[in-house]
Amino acid sequence: MDRLTCMGVFEAAARTGSIAGAARLFAMTPSRASKYLAALEAELGVSLLRRSTRQLALTPEGERYLERCRRVLAEVREADDEARAQTDAISGTLRVTAPVTFGALHLGPVVAAFLQKHPGVSLQIQLDDRYRDLRSDAVDVAIRIGRLASSSLVARRLGACHMVLCAAPSFLANHATVRTPADLAGLPVLAFSEAVSPADWMVRDAAGALHRIEGTMRLAADNVQMLAAAAVAGAGLVFGPTFILGPHIQRGELVRVLPAYEADSLDISVVYSTRAFLPRTVRAFVDHLAGSLKEPFAWGGAGVQAASR
Repeated sequence: MDRLTCMGVFEAAARTGSIAGAARLFAMTPSRASKYLAALEAELGVSLLRRSTRQLALTPEGERYLERCRRVLAEVREADDEARAQTDAISGTLRVTAPVTFGALHLGPVVAAFLQKHPGVSLQIQLDDRYRDLRSDAVDVAIRIGRLASSSLVARRLGACHMVLCAAPSFLANHATVRTPADLAGLPVLAFSEAVSPADWMVRDAAGALHRIEGTMRLAADNVQMLAAAAVAGAGLVFGPTFILGPHIQRGELVRVLPAYEADSLDISVVYSTRAFLPRTVRAFVDHLAGSLKEPFAWGGAGVQAASR
């Protein structure tokens, strides 16, 4: 069997955690994907994966081979990209990652318009609130919210993510009147565990001075929608983006706390590699995002404008 396909199926199985996931990415049946993996292991004479009914796990040999495998596949993709960059064709497969809720609320109509405009392109989108490494995870484009670490990646700002502090009316009714950040000391907070911004749980007064919310951690989770639901049920204070919390505020399920204080907004950016030959497909997709996603990203999707047809 073709060695590159075998390596690609192996890398996809490791990335998705299942043979079925790899099969979907390569548009083949799981049994066919299993044959590619078996052929690769037979050729190498080692077991790369431990298979069970529930999950796949890399063997020590598989972990080492995966690292080299990804390098080889990345080099092949860059060679392909360099060749395609010499043509006017916008085609191929783009791998994109984005934050879970932002992607679910905002990207559907945007990527649909891009696919309609470019029938030769297919997209593989992974929603994940963690910052993935573009090269090692074979990602072409990433949408990120918050602080960007200094790196060799190119970043293009798409807009601002506005943050608010809020709680359920029932929660606030059971606590003393809140007028300043100091009044929140000791109150239960519901925190996003994957936050990458140093401004998390910080607000500014009218004079621009920063104040930290010194609450007591009662719940940490890696999904703000879950935290919002807990806040609506009266579990505590939640701090998050208006594109998630905004609809709850509009329905009266949550109330802004300390409305006279403002939290700093976070940048929403699209990042991609600084390869010498940037594929036209990547550039087209980045330009499409910049032209289709419009501020404000405020109330659960209101900021999205579908690309013109």
